[in-house]
Amino acid sequence: MTVYRTRRRRSRLLIGSAIVLALVLGGAIGALVARMARHPASAPRTGTTITAASGASGASGASGGTSGATGAAAAPGSLTVTSVSPSPPSGVPASAPITVNFSAPIAANSVMPSLSPTTAGTWQASGDTLVFPPSVAFVPLSSVTLTVPGGSAGVHTSAGGTLAQDYVQTFRIQNGSVLRLQQLLSLLDYSPLTWTPSGAALAPTDAAGQSAALYNPPAGAFTWQNDGWPASLRALWHEGQYNLFTKGLVMSFQADHGLTTNGNIGPGLWNDLLGALAANTVNTGGYNYALADKAAPEMLTIWHDGTVVLHSPANTGVAASPTPDGTFAVFTRLRSQVMRGTNNDGSKYADLVQYIAYFHDNDAVHYMSRADYGIPQSLGCVELPLNDAAKAWPYLAYGTLVSVIH
Repeated sequence: MTVYRTRRRRSRLLIGSAIVLALVLGGAIGALVARMARHPASAPRTGTTITAASGASGASGASGGTSGATGAAAAPGSLTVTSVSPSPPSGVPASAPITVNFSAPIAANSVMPSLSPTTAGTWQASGDTLVFPPSVAFVPLSSVTLTVPGGSAGVHTSAGGTLAQDYVQTFRIQNGSVLRLQQLLSLLDYSPLTWTPSGAALAPTDAAGQSAALYNPPAGAFTWQNDGWPASLRALWHEGQYNLFTKGLVMSFQADHGLTTNGNIGPGLWNDLLGALAANTVNTGGYNYALADKAAPEMLTIWHDGTVVLHSPANTGVAASPTPDGTFAVFTRLRSQVMRGTNNDGSKYADLVQYIAYFHDNDAVHYMSRADYGIPQSLGCVELPLNDAAKAWPYLAYGTLVSVIH
């Protein structure tokens, strides 16, 4: 019996201790719960990345997410541009599609890259690739800048990955066809030759067709508008070649359209040619050509639209400063000027001259007061009597070819 009482006493003690412990623990847990209610836990600093910051690699978020809390979204990896074509970016075919490849698939609702200048066409997405096939050919020799926007407002993946910064690439478009250049100048009446297409003519306002024709000219034929042109001019014409003949036509067009009159081909020239064609803005000044003959007696002859409009005695350069033989294009015109320089004997001169048309370096056709004309007297210029110089000047327009022979 004693044993039984002892066991009962121990049971009571154990029960009592458990009750006390429960009361103590209960109070502590209650206090902790109350404390947590008053001070909610802050979000973990690692392991629960929800969105990717612009340009962030996401490495720490991915690591924390893998080993950390369950149910948290893993951080998306950063996005990069892996390649762009065409490559190399110069001499790019006018209708070549622009392709951008990325390190991850692009989201269907992503912002698309941009092109400057803007060009007709639509970006097409396929996985990690964006392609822009232009619906209208790029302008010859133009610079097309591709910008792939970065940051949170830029191109992004379905997982939220973004580019760290904008990606920029500039393409240089190939030049157009010289043959088409000559065709356009004929259609705009800047050439002494008429061009007639073999088939149906392209509509001047057909932007896509006209742009494509800059690189693939339609078939057709050139014919001289007039029969009165001299052989020296006819010999300068070469279909499909950019020589001085065509350069002079370009200079004439440039002068009429506010472009730098240098005969250089650039995107501005191509744009203005197509614009003039669409607006039917044609040349109304005709075509001019001048021939200075150094055979005695020296003469200057000018043709306008195949008809001689001036045949005047002229002075060319003396033996020590001859007027160079060859054909040149008028590049500067002045109503009057004081010409200054050094004579062959070392003395200085300052002569007021009028009706000036420079065609080669410091050599020009102009009026110069002389006792007579028709013999070598100048330092390289072609000198005319006053009345003939006044009559010649309107025909010696920018780009007019001046040939010097004998």
